[in-house]
Amino acid sequence: MTTQDLTFTIRPLDPLKDAEVLHGWVTHPKAVYWMMQDARLEDVERAYMEIAADEHHHAFLGLDDGVPVFLMERYDPAHRELAGLYEAQPGDVGMHFLVAPTDKPVHGFTRRVVTAVLAHLFADPRTLRVVVEPDVRNTAVHALNEAVGFVPEGEIAKPEKRALLSFCTRERFEAATGVAA
Repeated sequence: MTTQDLTFTIRPLDPLKDAEVLHGWVTHPKAVYWMMQDARLEDVERAYMEIAADEHHHAFLGLDDGVPVFLMERYDPAHRELAGLYEAQPGDVGMHFLVAPTDKPVHGFTRRVVTAVLAHLFADPRTLRVVVEPDVRNTAVHALNEAVGFVPEGEIAKPEKRALLSFCTRERFEAATGVAA
């Protein structure tokens, strides 16, 4: 199943077919916060095969006119990533996104991507709040998150990083972006 969101097509990731594309993205210097800088192709395949087998974690590829341009992960924060680190509420959905590196950046593209990702997540009426936990040092993504309606809750300690726990409700997303979800 694919969905059309703000001119992007979002489809389930195929861990084997898409691994080569992902490998180039996750090992790129701009993806330092993805923490896969030294990953081999096999490592990327294995990581996304594990996600594909996990009922609480799902990966998707975002395409622009058929060209892969971003990765999106959706997870249940009560069972993955944030389990035990905050009080999960019914309707919470965790999210990660990674935009493909490019030599020709387009102004506003990343904001368009995160807006499409949130619209996709909020298209599911069971999603009441999106939860993110980016590295505290990633100030660019904090500003982007706030621009689309996320409100920081505070810092939390994860095994791999200090993270800024932030939440976005459907209402905050719609108010910040003007996109009906």
